[in-house]
Amino acid sequence: MALRLPAMFSLGGIVVLLALAAPAVELRGSTVFLRAPWKVDLTSYTTTVGQTWAEYFFTIELPADAGASLGELLIRQTRGVDTDFPFSADQTRAFVGRPRRQGAGIPVEAQFSQKERLMRVRFPEPVAPGTTLTVRLKPWTNPWSADTYMFQVTAVPAGPNPTPAPVGFGTLRIYQQEWR
Repeated sequence: MALRLPAMFSLGGIVVLLALAAPAVELRGSTVFLRAPWKVDLTSYTTTVGQTWAEYFFTIELPADAGASLGELLIRQTRGVDTDFPFSADQTRAFVGRPRRQGAGIPVEAQFSQKERLMRVRFPEPVAPGTTLTVRLKPWTNPWSADTYMFQVTAVPAGPNPTPAPVGFGTLRIYQQEWR
């Protein structure tokens, strides 16, 4: 379901924003974004090789006039010398907002293909247009080789026969700690 117009009302000094649903846009039998998300921000607070407790935060803004809700994100490692570091798909989380300023949680179903270096993050309750969304991926550790790692992000609209839209690339720099 896509967002038509937000409805706001005040509840004891707290402004409440409601998303009103509208049907997704279909073109020749395919669900499409009228205005797809066009940028991804990748944030990590752990950037040293082999570092444990790493978290990678992928943030996108779904335009209010997207024309369709977000049904799935595809995140694929396309560059980086270490292609063996695994992700914990069951530790994948999503929320409204940005890292360290997170809002409500968003349910996810995630699958990771080690061979394809692809994380599929499906939203059982599609994410409404106008939402800033962050997906947190949890590798077991950071890669064991210092390099610039790139992740291609693709947004898939919710609806029948969806047409994926490329969002962009997230860049993650992993450094070798220098001891002097």
